Amino acid sequence: MLILGGMLTITQALHDQIVAHAREDHPDEACGVVAGPEGTDRPERFIPMLNAARSPTFYEFDSGDLLKLYRELDDRDEDPVVIYHSHTATEAYPSRTDISYANEPGAHYVLVSTADTDDAGPFQFRSFRIVEGVVTEEDVKVVDAY
Repeated sequence: MLILGGMLTITQALHDQIVAHAREDHPDEACGVVAGPEGTDRPERFIPMLNAARSPTFYEFDSGDLLKLYRELDDRDEDPVVIYHSHTATEAYPSRTDISYANEPGAHYVLVSTADTDDAGPFQFRSFRIVEGVVTEEDVKVVDAY
């Protein structure tokens, strides 16, 4: 998997879909993936997932859904370019649990905070690389199209 440092470039449409999912699942944490062509760093296909924990403080992908997702990614020659979830009561920064579960070194880990917001926002939307327990925040560039 390709690892490029420093920036997540994402379309406005994908950005808005992630924020909408976070808002819809509030007060529980939302989670999902944005897949892209294998070997690229370009998020393209929005895949909202069910938070199997159904918790306002924790997210967990359903193991069956996750297995299905990875088979689908493999069949479509895609990588999980963005792995996202929301924080409902804290800032958009990876928790110790988030860091311990981060096992895709090439992925952008996006966090959206719905804390202290009303239905219209504003929402914190931040991206991080998490490799071997080390968290590095990166810039987010929102574009109309690639």
